[in-house]
Amino acid sequence: MNDSAITPGLRDLTRMPMSQLLEFFNHHAFLFAGFGVALALFLANEAYGALNGGQRLAPLQAVRLINDREAIVVDLRTPADFKKGHLLNAVNLPVAKLTERAGELGKDKSRPVLLYCALGGVAGEAAAKLRKLGYSEVYPLRGGINDWLGSNLPVTAK
Repeated sequence: MNDSAITPGLRDLTRMPMSQLLEFFNHHAFLFAGFGVALALFLANEAYGALNGGQRLAPLQAVRLINDREAIVVDLRTPADFKKGHLLNAVNLPVAKLTERAGELGKDKSRPVLLYCALGGVAGEAAAKLRKLGYSEVYPLRGGINDWLGSNLPVTAK
């Protein structure tokens, strides 16, 4: 692309002196600080999830795990939320009773387990609990059922 094809405003922006850039930063310091804090919190949340919950699966990765490896699907929400809609063949084990009811997942602790909640935050902590109980492959669903629904994937109320 030749120089004449660039609009005059864009050409002026690329030639902006460093002093003007610094002045822009000074006038918008709170905006940049807010962005920095938001970025740091996002990265900390992702790191915490990776350390405590292991690999989080996106909805389409979860579909592949369910179809290819016959994963056990566990809904960690309350029974009332479960009745409103859940993933097909999901087992409802509220997170508050997960440790005492983990035996309902079967004796094969090497079978993959997909955990989900409403937003994805609780599933990471539940995955760590199941790993301590000896389950070798536990995957939280990233974004929970809300992300599942946002990907236009089906739920059932049966």
